[in-house]
Amino acid sequence: KMKKPYYIDFPQEHVEGHMHKYRCAFCKLETTAINGTLEGHLATCEYRIEQEAKGYEVLENSNTTINYGSDEVD
Repeated sequence: KMKKPYYIDFPQEHVEGHMHKYRCAFCKLETTAINGTLEGHLATCEYRIEQEAKGYEVLENSNTTINYGSDEVD
């Protein structure tokens, strides 16, 4: 499997009401929570799924079960 040094090529959107906060346009997690890692995105994130389909690797101990204030519902 392949691994990028940083996964920062995902579409981002500005968090309303915050000057310097951005989040993934798909899973809505803040870029600071994602921290440049693929496993920082939710397992259901379109970007993460696309990268995994291309053969990029997710670390075993992913933090995708942690809720960082996303609007996603389990």
